[in-house]
Amino acid sequence: MNHLFSPYQIKGLELKNRVVMPPMCQYSVENKDGIAADWHYLHYVSRAIGGAGFIIIEMTDVEPDGRISDYDLGLWSDEQIPALARIVEACHKYGAKVGIQIAHAGRKAEDAAEPVAPSAIPFDTDWKTPRALTTSEVKDMVEKFRQAVKRAVKAGFDAIEIHGAHGYLIHQFHSPLTNQRDDEYGKDLTKFGREIIEAAKAEMPDDMPLMMRISAKEYVEGGYGINESIQFAKQFKEAGVDMFHISSGGEGPISTSAKPGTHAAYQVPLAREIKASLDIPVIAVGRLEDPILANAVIGNEDADLVAIGRGMLRNPYWTLEAAAALKQEIPVPKQYTTGF
Repeated sequence: MNHLFSPYQIKGLELKNRVVMPPMCQYSVENKDGIAADWHYLHYVSRAIGGAGFIIIEMTDVEPDGRISDYDLGLWSDEQIPALARIVEACHKYGAKVGIQIAHAGRKAEDAAEPVAPSAIPFDTDWKTPRALTTSEVKDMVEKFRQAVKRAVKAGFDAIEIHGAHGYLIHQFHSPLTNQRDDEYGKDLTKFGREIIEAAKAEMPDDMPLMMRISAKEYVEGGYGINESIQFAKQFKEAGVDMFHISSGGEGPISTSAKPGTHAAYQVPLAREIKASLDIPVIAVGRLEDPILANAVIGNEDADLVAIGRGMLRNPYWTLEAAAALKQEIPVPKQYTTGF
């Protein structure tokens, strides 16, 4: 029976355990040039030393105005490759595999002078009204994603994750709430996402898995639910996604009637349903930092991997401590053996 410390393989990606550090923005590019800094190196490598099997680098954007803030990472230039490659190499040294989340914030680009989106609909009254992309600009955006993936491959990453969740640009295109276009990208809400997936796959080695983070449920009035997300995820799978990273929300201010729970594992049922409906591997995320609970998600086959976000922000060595709590013997850095 599989458990949190069972090895896992998907295509050419071999993981020593099922623990994932999910992408979490650090807003720490002080030079505002999109280039990873010392903070990013220390942040990610410490989690590799701490035993995580798979680390996904935070949201990394395909153009300057695609960043949530000017302090975010980018991959719109070859100059941004070396600093990321240095992080990947160091994490590999400590036994972790590394992915990167490629994205564009769309209407949620807070520092952009004029954010862009499928339609000119602001997040709410306190946010800037975005400019609707022209059809030609949408096609150009697909190319920007392709180029960013090409650079990520050159940097040595083990997997690519496309960010299609949390109300960012790809999510904005496949949500009826934010896509009110009348061109080909409005008549087919998944076309933009599918084209990005196909472009990414064209730049990736055949044995490299492509992951996609999706919001499986929206929390605004009239938002889509699990049945709708199963349908668009099916199309994304057919386009080339190998594994889904299941989250939810982020598309707008949460309505009282649609407010999600805050209990542990509140998003696991969404991951379970996507996994079963599409017969595809999934990553579960959302308040799973209790090792017994995280282990149960794997043992009960609700998900294939478990992402530990806030728990790993608090404790870089969460994985080592989880192994001790679950009485699993795993390699501990020799410098830390007296602590375990």
